[in-house]
Amino acid sequence: MIEIKNIEKSFGDTEVLKGVSAIFETGKTNLIIGQSGSGKTVLLKSLLGIHTPEVGTISFDGRIYSQLSADEKRELRTEIGMVFQGSALFDSMTVAENVGFPLKMFTNNSKSIIEDRVDFVLKRVNLVDAHTKFPAEISGGMQKRVAIARAIVNNPKYLFCDEPNSGLDPNTAILIDNLIKEITEEYNITTVINTHDMNSVMEIGEKIIFLKNGLKEWEGTKEEIFRTDNQAIVDFVYSSNLFKKVREAYLIG
Repeated sequence: MIEIKNIEKSFGDTEVLKGVSAIFETGKTNLIIGQSGSGKTVLLKSLLGIHTPEVGTISFDGRIYSQLSADEKRELRTEIGMVFQGSALFDSMTVAENVGFPLKMFTNNSKSIIEDRVDFVLKRVNLVDAHTKFPAEISGGMQKRVAIARAIVNNPKYLFCDEPNSGLDPNTAILIDNLIKEITEEYNITTVINTHDMNSVMEIGEKIIFLKNGLKEWEGTKEEIFRTDNQAIVDFVYSSNLFKKVREAYLIG
């Protein structure tokens, strides 16, 4: 579980996060949504330790990040997996080398142990024949699965995903959503996803934090979005006619 309390973050005179508090639950897909400029990217980077809030605390299963020593922060980082928006694979490395990179960086495992673990996670994301291929030789969807494999290769407690469906076609995006959700439940990970994809919200939104102008405007589940009378999130989620019709059908039925 990750808990944030009263997080405030500014850049110069601009307040980006204004007292945001939330709990991201273990074993669930926790989504951060909001328009551009709402603060969701800054919040994600604050959770990752890239930004330091001026006010508030971030705790990982009771460990307050700002109170950890340098060694304890390094140890915590080994418990974190990250899926970047553009996959961020190393072009000069094969798929297997990309996935094994965190193990070489953060463990003293032997070559055979690393290879076995790489084989295991690539099978888990349904990539069994891609070991020797380079990122440029595989599709965008396959690159994203490689990124997920790399993120979970070190058995993380916490998984962060920044716009994991960016640039993917709708069918592939659904496959990636379902894969992230399955892995979250299977390994009981605290997963936090920064997304603007409303299909992701409706597919895997077990816990949703909606930010607007740096404030937590709404919090709930994908089912509760259908019933909410919060006009801000209704306008955001149901900006398309398709989602408006889905909500109307839900309320009538």
